[in-house]
Amino acid sequence: MGQKMGKAKEMGALEVGRITRRGMNFVGGVAGLGMNVNSGGSRSWILRARVGGVRRDMGLGGYPDVTLAQARESARAARQQMRLGLDPIEEGKTMRSALIASRAAAITFTKAATLYIEAHEESWKNAKHRQQWENTLTTYAKPKIGTLQVRDVGVPQVLDVLEPIWKTKTETASRLRGRIESVLDWAIARGYRDGPNPARWKGHLDTMLPAPGKIAKTDHHRALPYAKVGEFMAELRQQEGTGARALEFTILTAARSGEVRGATWAEFDLDNALWVVPAERMKAKKEHRVPLSDRAVELLQAQMKISHSDFAFPAPKGGMLSDMTLTAVLRRMKVNAVPHGFRSTFRDWAAEQTDYPNEVAEMALAHAVGNKVEAAYRRGDLLEKRIQLMQDWATFAGTTAN
Repeated sequence: MGQKMGKAKEMGALEVGRITRRGMNFVGGVAGLGMNVNSGGSRSWILRARVGGVRRDMGLGGYPDVTLAQARESARAARQQMRLGLDPIEEGKTMRSALIASRAAAITFTKAATLYIEAHEESWKNAKHRQQWENTLTTYAKPKIGTLQVRDVGVPQVLDVLEPIWKTKTETASRLRGRIESVLDWAIARGYRDGPNPARWKGHLDTMLPAPGKIAKTDHHRALPYAKVGEFMAELRQQEGTGARALEFTILTAARSGEVRGATWAEFDLDNALWVVPAERMKAKKEHRVPLSDRAVELLQAQMKISHSDFAFPAPKGGMLSDMTLTAVLRRMKVNAVPHGFRSTFRDWAAEQTDYPNEVAEMALAHAVGNKVEAAYRRGDLLEKRIQLMQDWATFAGTTAN
């Protein structure tokens, strides 16, 4: 079967094209180069040589995809490797393994970001957190580095994403930088890239970009002065819709709007004028008891008559109100404030117009106690004192039921 390896006559392209004899057919030009014809008639190039005293057959590709000239060129290159003491077959295996490994590690930045989010979303507080991650990366990072291999993202690419918005949307840009850094850290840990993280801040990007705190405009939650609360609340009570009632309840309880929008009937004990917000819905992840003023109870009783949802202040279709609903009420009323700002209004009123201790007002706002000694000394939630505080707040705001 086939010829013995020796000094074969150098064939031309036409002669090679006529080879049909099964087995190895040496074609000359390079020692050991032959065309192998298998039982099915397929033809391929083989370089037969001795490497380290062992005969090896090295495949050089199929015919006619690989021409005679190309086969001879490859065979000469392999022979040169042998003269240098290398095994071209093993070298080829190493290169193929490296190629396979390289392809396995070749994922785009967008893919890496998706995998990072999937790996961490269970530990995040809510679905909104994932949405915020996806929105910032999709809006700002994806158009510029989304299709790049994650291993190829460097300092120039990171700066290309950040610099256009660093001074105009500083808070967003700062969060975006942190998210890019997290994705690249994940990629490094998973073996998709090597080297230091080009999005790291300390000792790196902080030398190229101004510190966010020095250029960002402080965006305090716009608040209504407490002296104007009575007039505002009177006008608010004339507004129709669940959004207006939810905003009024938010102000009366000094709660965060998300706590009110997500409030369900199961959380209320109207007989005892008490609202218990479960820990999982609180920012500090600690259950919060909210005493209800007379007007707050009246609001809930009115809502109970018209609500056909588990939520006390449901959206028109029965789900939870949008986070923009309460803001929209203020905009319609042309009031330069945001819902969260009324917590500041309440805090200013308590500090300047009442004799309630600081910790009572702080507890009403469900603020975490920063002093460990104070926290150890005061283990309760000062509910009895807060009952009168919230009733006084409702009275001051002029919203006590007539």
